[in-house]
Amino acid sequence: MTHFNDQGRAHMVDISEKKATSREATAETTVRMLATTLEQIKAGKIGKGDVLAVAQVAGIMAAKKTSEWIPMCHPIPLTGINIAFDDNGKDELYITGTVKTTGKTGVEMEALTAVSAAALTVYDMCKALQKDMAIGPTQLMTKTGGKSGDYRRE
Repeated sequence: MTHFNDQGRAHMVDISEKKATSREATAETTVRMLATTLEQIKAGKIGKGDVLAVAQVAGIMAAKKTSEWIPMCHPIPLTGINIAFDDNGKDELYITGTVKTTGKTGVEMEALTAVSAAALTVYDMCKALQKDMAIGPTQLMTKTGGKSGDYRRE
């Protein structure tokens, strides 16, 4: 499978002959910040509102719009999206996104887009407190289904 046509130019891969299978992908990212910023997020004391609730909705919305962000992604019907948050109790917020579909192509990009948008939303809502927050690494953790089989990051 290639993203290049006969002229060597980019194109969207034709998946019309592929079988629809159950597919799932989970991605993670980290937002590093001051302990005081994380405390305020958890206490709901950020002036713009409930940071995690807004970031969760942003991640869900972004997953649904991935094909509008990433040029060669197929628009696919998603059957489930979950965004979860955890932290190290000090200075790191962990964002996990799991996306599901039954379709002809995987949802890795949707999971990566979801956690990226959620992290950017955290940054946006907290930037008045701290501009030097850092995002990343953003990475695929697992994927199941499809011809290429399962993947699990070590």
